[in-house]
Amino acid sequence: MAAEYDVIGPWTEVKLDILREYAGPYSQIVTANGFHHLYIDAYAAGGAHVSHTTGEVVPGSPLVALSTKPPFREYHFIDANPDRVDQLRQYSGDRTDVHVHPGDCNEILIRDVFPLVRYEDRKRALCLLDPYNIDLSWNVVAAAGRMKSIEIFVNFMVMDMNMNVLLRDPARAEATQIARMDRFWGDSSWREVAYEVSRQGSLFGEPEQVKVESANEKIAEAYRKRLINVAVFAYAPQPLRFVNSLGATIYYLFFASPNKTGNKIVEDIFKKHRMKQGL
Repeated sequence: MAAEYDVIGPWTEVKLDILREYAGPYSQIVTANGFHHLYIDAYAAGGAHVSHTTGEVVPGSPLVALSTKPPFREYHFIDANPDRVDQLRQYSGDRTDVHVHPGDCNEILIRDVFPLVRYEDRKRALCLLDPYNIDLSWNVVAAAGRMKSIEIFVNFMVMDMNMNVLLRDPARAEATQIARMDRFWGDSSWREVAYEVSRQGSLFGEPEQVKVESANEKIAEAYRKRLINVAVFAYAPQPLRFVNSLGATIYYLFFASPNKTGNKIVEDIFKKHRMKQGL
């Protein structure tokens, strides 16, 4: 049966370029320092995609990682979709260094994968957290930070947030959507960033909450600070913003690391891509 590939837009191709640009130097540095390093892909998909721009099959993040030189010592691919899991297993074949985990990454990472990356065992890992929405749990991010051995890329899908949670009138947001945002954020403090009391008040003279100006930027900066102050990563540079043809923000790509060198490399990569986007 022929593989069915997801069609990806140019923004996803940029994310793959960023992973490619960082994975090589990262692997080279940790290998030179004698660490046993892992690549972890929490939303691995099927391994390859079709470019919406060219119509060609392009390597997805698992194949980008597998082609990185020097190679990682272990690869851990996670996906909840059985068809994608089958594709990942076809790509990995009988390789003993590749491990495919079917199921919810929010459970698998904390229970099965992160414990393999103990700092004191001279283990290190690069983890890609690239969900299609805001269903990633903050517990995963916080667990990675506590390990002191894991660097992460996190995709914050603000489009999902804005469509379903961060409405101009907060009273219109459904409880289930608010719960998703609380889980992604780690608590309910995002409300303090996203909303303020209207100076005009309501028609009945009661205080009324309204969405703040530049909410996306303020939410992004608050999340970046959480990566440092709550998840205890040593470094979290300014995220890379991705916009559509109308200039609206689709998502932010964050990076967080316990390592100064990794932070500097990613800052340079993000800077280059900002210039390409004219941001």
